[in-house]
Amino acid sequence: MAKLLGRSDPLPLREPGERPQLLRHFDLLPRGWPMAAMSRQSDLGDAAGSTWLRADPVFIRPEMMGARLMAWGNLGLSAEDAAAFMQPLRTVFGDAGFPISASAPERWFVQLPRDARLPEFPSPLDALGGDMLAYLPEGNDARRWRALGNEAQILLHNHPRNQVRAAAGLPPVNSLWFWGGGKLPDSVRTDFANVIDADDELLAVAKLAGMRLKPGETGNSLVDLRRQRDWASVETGALSQGLRGMPRRYRQVQLDFADGAGFVLEPSQHWRWLRRPLASLVR
Repeated sequence: MAKLLGRSDPLPLREPGERPQLLRHFDLLPRGWPMAAMSRQSDLGDAAGSTWLRADPVFIRPEMMGARLMAWGNLGLSAEDAAAFMQPLRTVFGDAGFPISASAPERWFVQLPRDARLPEFPSPLDALGGDMLAYLPEGNDARRWRALGNEAQILLHNHPRNQVRAAAGLPPVNSLWFWGGGKLPDSVRTDFANVIDADDELLAVAKLAGMRLKPGETGNSLVDLRRQRDWASVETGALSQGLRGMPRRYRQVQLDFADGAGFVLEPSQHWRWLRRPLASLVR
């Protein structure tokens, strides 16, 4: 891979971060990234007419000087777990006028009036491993959500279901992570015809854009490698398959990294054999 990148054409640095990266490949109107509404529509088809906010179960580890987000989306929740945790939360959020529900064991939603105002909540992917204090929303609109979050945290921390999970060797569910707020977009467009290896969130966006959800014989393909942490498996997996098929099926392969770096690979670059392998992805 270092040889291929050394022969490739680097792209100008773009805006870093997961959301800017995704918005380079999808055009939403109105602008934004309302993941809650898009995933709700994908799961249950009832997102129209309301504002939605994800309120996903997470594991937060208390520390001497704060707390750290340790797990999201991989807590191993069963449908029974989700139903048990949801029961006391329905009362708290219902009393506040914001019904809470789950479309899947680890995808929880708060429903709000269509014209509701929400603070900016960070994606849990951006916050994983980080200190929660650095990711708390600010401003007048955030006070209510901080209070609701604190109340939910107490209920979840003391919930007897966590004892059952601990006995099974599973992490506790001790907080909610609010994120992805907004209304269902009027339109979602992309230049890609197919999406490959996408997670549940990207699949929801792909459905709204009318993409094929498996490799197609025609059209551009978007391969989602954001959750991959082992570069060796990336090289031998979808990326390797794409590069092997490039002379036959693809005119080029573009690599788009979350830090804003990017590279264009084309069959003709094979002859740039005098170029040195890329020593580092850091520029």
